[in-house]
Amino acid sequence: MGAELAPDYYPSEDEEFMNPRQREYFRRKLLAWREEILRESQETLQHLQEDTVAEPDMADRASAESERALELRTRDRQRKLIGKIDAALRRIEDGNYGYCEETGDPISLRRLDARPIATLSIEAQERHERRERTYRDD
Repeated sequence: MGAELAPDYYPSEDEEFMNPRQREYFRRKLLAWREEILRESQETLQHLQEDTVAEPDMADRASAESERALELRTRDRQRKLIGKIDAALRRIEDGNYGYCEETGDPISLRRLDARPIATLSIEAQERHERRERTYRDD
């Protein structure tokens, strides 16, 4: 579907920003991340189905319930993350991937590599977080 990539390819600032190889690199990275999340979710589901033995001890039961609740909250966060990954994949397809939603400037390759679902440049993200801290109700 995308450009050919060498196994050791890594996006470089020396290349044209979001050229076909960079887009393919991030597309593959996002798809692998999505696949990993789905695999982990399936493992969680299997674990929860297998681990339905009622614990006779109240402390053990409370501990097991707490672990299940934490695991379910984690999976819920990852479910939301899949939506963000899918949105990033759509941005790759429509040519908007890698550009700040607020300023239209390129998002640094280092930031995209660390957080491939990023939609704001670091500067725009920092402004956004400062506004949130300023206007949040304490």
